[in-house]
Amino acid sequence: MNLPSSPLDRRHPVWICAMRPFFLLALVCAISLLCWWGGVLAWGWPVPAVAGGAIVWHAHELVLGLAVAAVAGFALTALPEFTGVACGTCRQLRVLVGLWLLVRLGFWASGALGLPALVLAGASQLVLLLGVAWVLLPAFQTATGRRHWAFAWLVLALAVTSAGFYSDALRGLPGLRWLDATVGVLMLLIVVAASRISMRIVNNAIDEITPGADPYLARPPRRTMAALCIGFYTGAEFIAPGQPVTGWLGLAAAAAMLNLLNDWHVGRPLWKKRFPTLLYAMYWCMVLGYAALGAAQLGWLSGGMSAGRHFLTMGAIGLGIFIVLSIAGRAHVGRPSDPGPWLGLGGAVLLLATLWRAMGAVHGVGWPVLAGAALLWCLAFGILAWRVAPGLWLARTDGKTGCAD
Repeated sequence: MNLPSSPLDRRHPVWICAMRPFFLLALVCAISLLCWWGGVLAWGWPVPAVAGGAIVWHAHELVLGLAVAAVAGFALTALPEFTGVACGTCRQLRVLVGLWLLVRLGFWASGALGLPALVLAGASQLVLLLGVAWVLLPAFQTATGRRHWAFAWLVLALAVTSAGFYSDALRGLPGLRWLDATVGVLMLLIVVAASRISMRIVNNAIDEITPGADPYLARPPRRTMAALCIGFYTGAEFIAPGQPVTGWLGLAAAAAMLNLLNDWHVGRPLWKKRFPTLLYAMYWCMVLGYAALGAAQLGWLSGGMSAGRHFLTMGAIGLGIFIVLSIAGRAHVGRPSDPGPWLGLGGAVLLLATLWRAMGAVHGVGWPVLAGAALLWCLAFGILAWRVAPGLWLARTDGKTGCAD
C-alpha cells in the first residue's frame, strides 16, 4: 500500500503511535533550541521578544516545550503498554499535537501580540496536559492501571505549575519560580518512570552478564523517600528560597537519591551495558543537582543554583529523554536495538555537556564554555536523531501495527 508523503494526512505513519509525533517534536526542540541558545551566547543572536525576556524563553521552551513533548509521548505510549488498554485515537493525537504547537505559537508571539497570545498559549498548555490525562483515563481505571496513578497526578501537577507560570506572565511577572517548580515535578516523574524502565533494563543486563545473580528491585520505600524529599524541597524553594531549611531539604533530596542508587548495586551490568549505565548516570545527575542547590541555598557554593539547575535539566531531564527515545524510538517502531557505539557516544557527550555547563556556573567562566556546552548537547541529540528519527517517521517493516514492540 502506498502511504501518503504528507504528515497532514492522517494515514501517514507518524500518526500510528502517540510517541512518534511527540518524540520527533522533542528531537527538533532539543537540537534547534539549544543550537539557537548557543548562538545567543556566542554571537548575540536575537530571541523572540516573549514575556519575561530571553532567560524565560530559554527555560520555558525547554521545560514546557521539550520536556512536555517527551512526557506526552512517553505517557501515551507506556501507560497503554503497562495496562494492555488502548488509549486515544488518531484524531485525539492530532488535536494534542496541535495544542502543543499552539503553545509555541502563542508564547513566541507574546512579545508582539501581548495578552491575547499569552492567553492562547496558557489555555492551550492546560488543555494539552488535561487532554493527555483524559485520553489515558481508560488505562488508569483498570486494575493494573491503578498502580500507575502517580503518572496521572504528576501530569495534573504539570498543569498546575503551567497555570501558575501563565498567571504570573499575564500579570507581567517572569514566572521563573513556577518553571523551577515544574522541574521538581519532572524529577518526580523521572523517579516514577525510571523505576518501571529500570526493572526491565537492568535485570535483562544482569541475566546476560551474571546469570543467577540477585535481581534488581526498585524498592518502593526508597523510591517514596526520594519522592518525598524532592517534593519537600520543591515546595520549600517555592515558598522560602534562600532559607536554611530549603538548603537542608536540598541536601536531604540528594541523600535520598543516593539511597535510591543502592538498589542498583547488584550484579555487574552497569559498566558493561549502555542503558543501565545511562540510567545510573541520570540518577547521579539528580544527586549532584540537589546537592548543589542545597549547598547554594546554605551559602556554601557560589554559582551552585545555576549548576544545580543544569544538573537537573541538562543532566537528568536530558538523559531521561535521551534514554527513552533511544529505547522506545527503536523498539516501538519495529527496529532492533542499536548495537553500535553511537548511542553510548551520544550519552557520553550529553554528560560532558552537563558537567561543562555546571562547572562553568561554579567557576564563573564566560560565554565560550556556555556556548560550547550548548553545542555539545546539540551534538548528542543530533546523534540520537540520526539513529531514531527515520524509524519515527517511516512505516513499520516488521508486519506489526501501532506501538507494538
